Amino acid sequence: VQLQASGGGLVQAGGSLRLSCAASGIIFGRYTMGWFRQAPGKEREFVAGIGWAGTNTTYADSVKGRFTVSRDNAKNTVYLQMDTLKPEDTAVYYCARKLVPYSGVTTTTYEWRGWGRGTLVTVSS
Repeated sequence: VQLQASGGGLVQAGGSLRLSCAASGIIFGRYTMGWFRQAPGKEREFVAGIGWAGTNTTYADSVKGRFTVSRDNAKNTVYLQMDTLKPEDTAVYYCARKLVPYSGVTTTTYEWRGWGRGTLVTVSS
């Protein structure tokens, strides 16, 4: 299983970025996908998740109303649209898939696999 996140960069506060995560080695449409982030000196935390069919989404309270997760099963890709970015959003962002196919979004990291290298998002004030 390979998950490759991309689209990170440097942006000013209030700006937007769109992250992408391309998956290979799995039957993508069977898995709930998620985004996590890890800031320097902090633990990895859940950001957003989307069910295998794309109809159910869950967000961390800190990003609700600013971030939007979506997926394209035909392209084996999940996206994270990040708007109104804040300096506290600065982190390495990772995508992952649920360990168990057809299982719903959860926020605990141990139920997810395939983190990949992540992509760095830096928001300047």
